[in-house]
Amino acid sequence: MNLTEQLLTALKKHGARQIFGIPGDFALPYFRIIEESQILPLYTMSHEPGVGFAADASARINGSLGVAAVTYGAGALNMINSVAAAFAEKSPLVVLSGGPGKNESRSGLLLHHQAKTLDSQFQIFKEITCDQVRLDDAERAPADIARVLASCLRHSEPVYIEIPRDMVAVPCADVVPEAAFKVDPDALGACVDEILERLQQAKSPVLMAGVEVRRYGLEDKVATLSRRLGLPVVTSFMGRGLLADQDAPLVGTYMGVAGFPEVTQLVESSDGLFLLGEIICDTNFAVSETKIDMRKTIQALNGQVNIGYHTYANLPLAAVVNHMLARVPGPDKTFSVTPQNFPTGLAEDDQSITPTDIATAVNDLMARHGKMPMASDMGDCLFTAMEISHTALVAPGYYATMGFGVPAGLGLQAATGERPLILVGDGAFQMTGWELGNCKRYGWDPIVLLFNNASWEMLRTFQPESHFNDLGHWGFAEMAAGLGGDGVRVGTRGELKRALDKAVATRGKFQLIEVTIPSGVLSTTLARFVAGVKRLNAVK
Repeated sequence: MNLTEQLLTALKKHGARQIFGIPGDFALPYFRIIEESQILPLYTMSHEPGVGFAADASARINGSLGVAAVTYGAGALNMINSVAAAFAEKSPLVVLSGGPGKNESRSGLLLHHQAKTLDSQFQIFKEITCDQVRLDDAERAPADIARVLASCLRHSEPVYIEIPRDMVAVPCADVVPEAAFKVDPDALGACVDEILERLQQAKSPVLMAGVEVRRYGLEDKVATLSRRLGLPVVTSFMGRGLLADQDAPLVGTYMGVAGFPEVTQLVESSDGLFLLGEIICDTNFAVSETKIDMRKTIQALNGQVNIGYHTYANLPLAAVVNHMLARVPGPDKTFSVTPQNFPTGLAEDDQSITPTDIATAVNDLMARHGKMPMASDMGDCLFTAMEISHTALVAPGYYATMGFGVPAGLGLQAATGERPLILVGDGAFQMTGWELGNCKRYGWDPIVLLFNNASWEMLRTFQPESHFNDLGHWGFAEMAAGLGGDGVRVGTRGELKRALDKAVATRGKFQLIEVTIPSGVLSTTLARFVAGVKRLNAVK
């Protein structure tokens, strides 16, 4: 096989299921091999940010490699924001970029798509990937590919692979996967001993599940562990959607002053808070009602465990969870938790629609037709997702980029085959909503709930005097037909219910429901968040 075929085969063996991409002249040679070899299916999108978000979402939902394929310069550099989001939120994304060939590099001419130097792109991606390689040596390529893909899975962070266009078809040996990382059994044993002792001594221990739990495919094991240890479970804002399909004692999502008081009290009063795979970031913890002393928590993240004032290094999360399960073989402890309640029973009347009404309508829909996986953009749509009953969710909860929702939903359907529900605001839809035009080619049929208040409303809540947050009405519902789907605009709760019923019954093309929301009307969760942040800032 040639170099590109070996790379594609290695990607598949390491868990990749599809490739999202946009071709360009530096990428055409390896795109041809992707298409002709059929080793992995290829889905082309309309804009590089959408490519990155779709590939990222496919990685998140399956806990496996996502692959984004682009060209040199204008393609790869246009995807920087998507890759940065994946890096910040620990998603195993593989970036494939075409590159100049050796003769072009030696020509002495500035090449099109070149920024400062031919190496600028490679250097830029070093900042937002955990490993990088340029495949300019066929003899060394198998080992380089194996190393980079192992890094991607081990760290659950993006990696960068550049393929010079005169190297794509050169003969290449097989890629032999790297050996599994060896864990020090003594360190692992001592660490687990200390964790179990801490949890046993705690009067009110709590397990908070974070994004690494899904990234490393541990949801079922963490659910089992929580039952055996008798630990109530919460997720963080970033981790919402975790354990939704598991038999876990799940209470709800911790959001500090923005969340349910019962969940906030449970977490902040815990003397044995076990942060499992949890990113210690502001969106998870900066809005705490009572500041959490991280020195008194147990933190397992980034291949290490922090307990008090010391660290156990080089202990992958999976090794820690597996050893804890071996040490606590069962049976499950008998205990009960009071789960968070979600709004249901939308009135089918002529009242205007609030974001919480949207959550209520979705809860009613899922109660009748079963759960749907969700992709959400940033803004009040994501806070509204916190009011929807637990279901699989991909969203940029920490990096908080706009534009994620629609392409992420497409990536979700391509990766799982399940019909997704997409929550997106009008501002974010203006960025990447046009990717819906690709649904017809691939048979995707998401249901899209477009929150339209003709503004960047979440930003307005923090600076209401500014008029640059005004967006105006673009008539998105009318645009749906031209993109190959169905569109409807709704302004009352009765219209919303009827539109959702029709959407779920219509398969084969995307369903866009443009929901008109009065200016200044927020979800219950975002309203609590804004009030809490303002109160905390006033205290400071």
